[in-house]
Amino acid sequence: MRADFQSWVASQQSRFEDVLHELLPRAEVAPQRLHEAMRYAVLDGGKRVRPLLVFAAGELTGADAARLNIAAAAVELIHAYSLVHDDMPCMDDDVLRRGKPACHVQYDEATALLVGDSLQSLAFHLLAEHRLNDDATRQLEMIKLLAVASGSHGMAGGQAIDLASVGKALTLPELEFMHIHKTGALIRAAILLGAHCGSVAPAQPVSAEKLAKLDRFGKQIGLAFQVVDDVLDCEADTATLGKTAGKDADNDKPTYVSLLGIQGARTMAQQLHREALESLAGFGDAAQRLRELADFIVLRKF
Repeated sequence: MRADFQSWVASQQSRFEDVLHELLPRAEVAPQRLHEAMRYAVLDGGKRVRPLLVFAAGELTGADAARLNIAAAAVELIHAYSLVHDDMPCMDDDVLRRGKPACHVQYDEATALLVGDSLQSLAFHLLAEHRLNDDATRQLEMIKLLAVASGSHGMAGGQAIDLASVGKALTLPELEFMHIHKTGALIRAAILLGAHCGSVAPAQPVSAEKLAKLDRFGKQIGLAFQVVDDVLDCEADTATLGKTAGKDADNDKPTYVSLLGIQGARTMAQQLHREALESLAGFGDAAQRLRELADFIVLRKF
């Protein structure tokens, strides 16, 4: 019998914490301070939404759990590095992350910079060291997928647009373009990497049609994630968010709330949610966890 969603999430989060604990460098291994700070930035925090998407997508293709663990860890390490760098004074200048002092506050700015660099390198080290697909060419495509999602055509590029947009009034298409890159690219990569870890039949790759549907799901739910974040930034408190509430408004950043208002942003999130679920039509019960994660992303404290 399939576990209920909350039990599944709790089980996956607990198991994945052990995975990260083993994959990260030990704090007692030189350089100790850097390794300690890397573990500080990654462990014991966050809902692990992106790894959960990896695991859920892997169910569609019968992927092996050990392969999914590596793909999920790579995605989470990229996400953690981005948070460390985003919080630094030269970027968003925040002092709180996941309910505890940001990495540069707990350690120092130079260490935080190196933490981000090292977490990014470790992500690709893991993807290169472990077999995630029986076809070496396809595994290289997986590495490329995460690289594109992380770089100037993905998350880093979206952050650059975000920084350049402070104090500006963006149109809805411009705002969507920014967040398709900044937030959505890594979410889409998580889903596709999870699917690529498996196959539809022995030695048969996942079809392009199935991957396209999953990518559409990732695009819609990635945007919805950011819309909900913008609403929560206005309505939730710092203790609930685990980061400084109201930061976007204080910094005069363009958001879905500033453009559409609270109710307009809620309506947009609900529409994106519906479109994401429509993308999973035809997958049957194998996509149940992805549907549940879509509900969780849109309905969290909403």
